[in-house]
Amino acid sequence: MSDMNELMETLEILQEDNTIPRNVRLKVQNAIALLKEEGDIKMKANKALQELDNLSDDPNVPSYVLPQIWNIVSLLEGF
Repeated sequence: MSDMNELMETLEILQEDNTIPRNVRLKVQNAIALLKEEGDIKMKANKALQELDNLSDDPNVPSYVLPQIWNIVSLLEGF
């Protein structure tokens, strides 16, 4: 499940990036927590998608982070 490893690694990098606004990092942190829960991967991915859904429209998200968010969303949609 290398996609999940790549996904978690990218999320954790974003979470630790202090140049990203706190509200964005909080959503990323919530998505990580949802993905680490026990249960069906599809359900966890759907919940994480809901958490990250509005980030691409958030004006606080730095432009260099958007491609990473889109990649994460794309990976989550694949589950």
